[in-house]
Amino acid sequence: MKRNKQIDIKRALALASTFNFLCSCAKACLLPFLTLYFRQLGLTPVMAGVVMGTKHLISLVWCPVASLLFKHYNKRRVVIKGSLVCSAAVALVLLLIPRANTYTQSSACNMSDESSSPTRAAGDHLLMSSVGPTTLTGTSPKINTAAVSQSGVTFPVKTLTESPQLSEKNLKESVMVTNSVRKPNVSRSVVFHTTSPLATLGRNKRSKFNSDSEEQPEQEKEKPSDFMSSLKSMDFQHQLFFFILLTVSVWEFVSAPLEWTADDGLYEYLDFADASDHYSSTGVWGLLGAACGVAGVGSLVSQLSCLIAGQTPRSAVHFFCYAGLAALALPVAVFLPLYLNKKRDKANGLLKAVQLIRSSPRALLCAVTILLVGMAGSAVDNFLLWQMQDHGSGELHMGVSLAIALLSQAAFPLLVGRVSKLLSPGRVLAVGAACLGLQCFYYSFLWGPWAPLPAQLLSCFSSGALWWAVMVQCDDVATPGAERSVRRVYSTLSLELGSGLGSFGGGFVVQRFGLEWLFRGVSVGLMVWCVCLPLLQWKAPRQRRINYSRLLAADASEASDSESEQERDWLDKAMEDDKSNNNYGRRINH
Repeated sequence: MKRNKQIDIKRALALASTFNFLCSCAKACLLPFLTLYFRQLGLTPVMAGVVMGTKHLISLVWCPVASLLFKHYNKRRVVIKGSLVCSAAVALVLLLIPRANTYTQSSACNMSDESSSPTRAAGDHLLMSSVGPTTLTGTSPKINTAAVSQSGVTFPVKTLTESPQLSEKNLKESVMVTNSVRKPNVSRSVVFHTTSPLATLGRNKRSKFNSDSEEQPEQEKEKPSDFMSSLKSMDFQHQLFFFILLTVSVWEFVSAPLEWTADDGLYEYLDFADASDHYSSTGVWGLLGAACGVAGVGSLVSQLSCLIAGQTPRSAVHFFCYAGLAALALPVAVFLPLYLNKKRDKANGLLKAVQLIRSSPRALLCAVTILLVGMAGSAVDNFLLWQMQDHGSGELHMGVSLAIALLSQAAFPLLVGRVSKLLSPGRVLAVGAACLGLQCFYYSFLWGPWAPLPAQLLSCFSSGALWWAVMVQCDDVATPGAERSVRRVYSTLSLELGSGLGSFGGGFVVQRFGLEWLFRGVSVGLMVWCVCLPLLQWKAPRQRRINYSRLLAADASEASDSESEQERDWLDKAMEDDKSNNNYGRRINH
């Protein structure tokens, strides 16, 4: 970029805000509902947690490395456009992965379309109430009694753990539904056994493999074990988990550099034009775009039938909306304002930011707090929709609930003036973490589809106020020019490292104890830390903040004073010389 080229700041901010809005809208159409889709495919809570945790850890490692590489080779715009195209393509690949034998859907889903299909077997109408998806086993039939609710009315239904050798006739005889109607209540999630062609093909392959292994056990032992043979020996659910993990890893690999690359290019562009103070104005458009995306796709999917085209479930609309909005953001990326500042060293900036955080006890307490908040937030992001689905919520309830949380977070700047007068940033940090703990505790006692809405209003403090306090801490600890690097270290600790660890742990807790105890455990942990945090902050030494702007102003005033004194000295000397010359002239005349 040449110095004599005119820079239009308003145009640059408009393009950056539009791009941020579209990208955030695209992510919100899919990412909040991704674990719900994994549940429908047949993954257990542990498997879903491992997939999401791997996704966050890949982003943790790959984003800084990719940012350095693309800056070194000056390929930022190419990377942004390639990331949009490739991420949309890889996301659609997830739709090609076949389901397991069971998948979960909300009771609000219109089952008339599925029940009227002539190609569905009698086993498709077998309903089971469970916390997570179940799989078929080869054990003897076992009859259990469970309550399954549809349209708000509960019917006693006998369920069956099906053997693959059961015939359709025996299955019809084993399922008995009475006509007695009990008191309406909210049921748990509904699991449908599907007989789609892809799932049938997977079962046929497994049965063929089992029969071959029984007929030739000696030949199988003689063959050397390799990766493909071990993959074939897995059951269909673990094969499904492996393919989903591989696809999500590739997806994160191509999509992770997008945000950092566009963010770095925009900041350096504004910094080159001496307008870096306008950089933060584009962040609110990301929250508004996410709110529009999650509410729009939730209302759209809720209006569709369970199957939109053949055997394609309506949850595929999330992927189509993600790909469509990513394609819509592509023309904006062509004109996105970017600039490469070769003097700014990214790696040294991040290392210096880590050293600054380590040198301040209060900054370390802030880092531990947001790490715990990130772990707790991953439990909400991954399993809140599971909890809502178990209590009768549909896509519309989920979308509206998440949109209210985002809008309340975006509204915090309107309250920051009053909050800063009442509470110090350290206390705001503790209050924000406590509000997240209260939200998690509330989520463990949901009773209906719209029950989460009141707790979502607390996101104004659990997200908005908390990150405002973190930004103030960044300004306190950072040296001039390192503020943005310190903020990035904090956000990476929470959104990537904390979310990754929380995803791994949350899946095991849900599998072992259930969804309710996950939220209660997270709530207790945050509350204990919020009690200890003020005490630790009180014990930590307070480092006096250096106001560099005042120092610069003082240096400027001292420089101006010295210049004025030099000017006065020069004038006095000139006047004295003039007087001496005049006196000398007078003496000569006389």
